[in-house]
Amino acid sequence: MRLGLKLFLGFFLIVGIAAFFVMRVFVNEVKPGVRQAMESTLVDAANVLAVIAAPDLKAGHMADGAFAAHMATAQRRDPRAMVWRFPKRSIDYRVTVTDARGIVIYDSLGQDVGRDNSRWNDVYLTLRGQYGARSSARTPGDETSTVMHVAAPVYDPADGRTLIGVLTLAQPNDTFDPFIAASQRAIVARGAWLIGLSALIGLLMTWWLARGIGSLSRYAKAVSAGEPVPPPRRRHDEIGDLGLALETMRRKLEGKAYVEQYVQSLTHEMKSPLAAIRGAAELLQEPLPEAERQRFAGNIVQQERRLTETIDQLLRLAEVEQHGWLQRRTDVDLVALCRSLAEDAAPRLQAAQLQLDSHLPERALVQGDAFLLRQALSNLLDNAIAFSPAGGRIELALEQQGREWQVRLRDAGPGVPDYALERVFERFYSLARPGTGQRSSGLGLPFVAEVARLHGGQAGLRNAPEGGAEARLLLPAG
Repeated sequence: MRLGLKLFLGFFLIVGIAAFFVMRVFVNEVKPGVRQAMESTLVDAANVLAVIAAPDLKAGHMADGAFAAHMATAQRRDPRAMVWRFPKRSIDYRVTVTDARGIVIYDSLGQDVGRDNSRWNDVYLTLRGQYGARSSARTPGDETSTVMHVAAPVYDPADGRTLIGVLTLAQPNDTFDPFIAASQRAIVARGAWLIGLSALIGLLMTWWLARGIGSLSRYAKAVSAGEPVPPPRRRHDEIGDLGLALETMRRKLEGKAYVEQYVQSLTHEMKSPLAAIRGAAELLQEPLPEAERQRFAGNIVQQERRLTETIDQLLRLAEVEQHGWLQRRTDVDLVALCRSLAEDAAPRLQAAQLQLDSHLPERALVQGDAFLLRQALSNLLDNAIAFSPAGGRIELALEQQGREWQVRLRDAGPGVPDYALERVFERFYSLARPGTGQRSSGLGLPFVAEVARLHGGQAGLRNAPEGGAEARLLLPAG
């Protein structure tokens, strides 16, 4: 199982279990909470009615007095109320009054008059000066339909202390069931939204963490495979610190290996020129004819130039390879770049008796580093000049291919031998110039290939059907 899925499941499990138990507590507490609120309301109403009923009870007119008449009128009323989306069309109170012995002398429904209620909890406790209440089934044996009874003592209106009876106010519990059910449904619905929102937050957090870890994983794999890749995007957290640490470690390890590799390569390439310089210097210490002395001195100068060119090219190549990615990107017009390059190369072209034919569109934009692109194109043009015979023509063309721009430079030389086509982009591999037989540092084309890679493109070299070698630089359009 992937880490992102583990994180999401763990987060969702914790939040889900917590939300489930919280919702369960809320749902289970709704019913007793409503019942307690209902009981508190009945206590208030019962005590108010007990005070009102006291005169009729003392006078012996509970059944036919003013209190009974008012209760009958109230029970016939239609409240026409809408309580929290639920209509209320009747008075649900039932009032019973017992005398000091617990015998029912008044019942608003006219059913239990004369019954001994002294054993019922509400009447029993109230007659003994305590708070009396009970909840019993409306029909014996049916526990699904219960009625709450709350009693209040009826005192003699003359002294307010003598207990003369008990008034019990009753209301069916099922009148509150719709409100309880609605509250429970609301809690469950909001709880479901809460769990869903928590899951979404968990998913986003998991995606954010997994994305950072995934970028580090891909970066580490690319580094292990030796691919030059930019470091992960900077983040201001522990994952960002880990990415920075990995990039620092990569730079140190690659820098050490890079230095070792290039020291070996440079040492190998410097052996031949140094040996030639040493041999010529030893010969110059001996008496020689002037012509021979001049020849050996010229050889020393030539080998020194070769060493200087190798070191300069090696430093340029090392710079672009060490970066691994472009440090800056701007809009670069390849057309303007090619024209500027052609103007700068005009003296060399004239000295070599060569002509440059340019085929350029009005504009060709790419995203990249203008300095590196100019150096790469300059290397290609230098090669074309070096391999073209006097009186030849060099063709410079720029054309669009889909979403890419292609720069083509074709010389008028003999072309590249088949055995060398696969090796021309290797470091220090070079071919002898047709006119002089000299070799270059062998670092120009590797530099061009590295610049192309940094820009997301590629470089190539082939033999053109019309003759000569054709170098190509393919770059994504900006």
